[in-house]
Amino acid sequence: MKRGKVARLRQNFMRRFARFMGRANHWLIAQAAMSTIWLLRKLPPDKAIDFAATMGRTVGPRFGRHRTALDNLRQAYPEKTADEIEAIALRMWDNMARLAAEYIFLDQLFDFDPANRASGRVEIVGEELFVRLAGENKPHILFTAHLGNFELLPIAAAVHGLKVTALFRPPNNPYIADYILSTRRSTMGGLMETRAGAALALGGILEQGGNVGALVDQKFIGGLETTFFGRTCETNPIVPMLARRFGCAVHPARCVRMPGNRYRLEIREAIELVRDADGDIDIAASTQRLNDVVEAWVREDPGQWMWFHKRWALSGGRSGRHMRRDITKAYRKHMRASR
Repeated sequence: MKRGKVARLRQNFMRRFARFMGRANHWLIAQAAMSTIWLLRKLPPDKAIDFAATMGRTVGPRFGRHRTALDNLRQAYPEKTADEIEAIALRMWDNMARLAAEYIFLDQLFDFDPANRASGRVEIVGEELFVRLAGENKPHILFTAHLGNFELLPIAAAVHGLKVTALFRPPNNPYIADYILSTRRSTMGGLMETRAGAALALGGILEQGGNVGALVDQKFIGGLETTFFGRTCETNPIVPMLARRFGCAVHPARCVRMPGNRYRLEIREAIELVRDADGDIDIAASTQRLNDVVEAWVREDPGQWMWFHKRWALSGGRSGRHMRRDITKAYRKHMRASR
């Protein structure tokens, strides 16, 4: 057998073996996670969430991502001491562990009662805005970040009659992703995975007068170069691109984690996106404005954000041409239908 053919067979085998080992690793991690979830279900929500937080603070620093978090925090807060940086990182693991446990109890945690607002875990700032947007016969875009329990926001919108299709990026582990997706679908409105063609699909929703929600604080390979905490990063420009094409108002919304497993949900009036000399939305400058809003939120309580995320890793890729193309297609379809 020729050497070249042997080499190709070896390479193919190694690739298949690597894929198999990757799936096996994901499966084992998912089994451990599902076992933990099974145990947490045996506890009352508060005890389960508090237990998860304790485990997060204990186990989180043992992961390699803890070093990533510390490095990101040192660069974001050069004036803070090592002890202060470590304390923020521990609060981050506390928050992330709570979020993981809260997926189990989402239907119980959202206990907002309009007739008795002071009685539940959830406080809503801007409730009248949810109601007003739900009654308007036009599209809207809501944006948020991975702060507190951000998963409660689409539930709050749905309770007030505001149907929102949320754009989300699933976890890399397909088994855990399936679980989270099933949990989300049982309590929230529509969901759309970040993938090729998502921009076109979201454009179609806005064309029909629907509403779109997006998390805007993750790294986006090939996105626009912006800054976050003074450092260059790549950001998904989909929100200002859609707003420019469809004339949508863009509303900031966030969740703030409060003591005692309580939550404050906030939705605000639309922000002013940056305009160019022709009066059109400036995509790059408006994408940066969204980053600035999120940075201000994070600075209020940095322990509620996911510092282990490689937000500042640059891909060196092209900007999202396919996204702009998809949005343009949806816009042209919208204009033809409105004539």
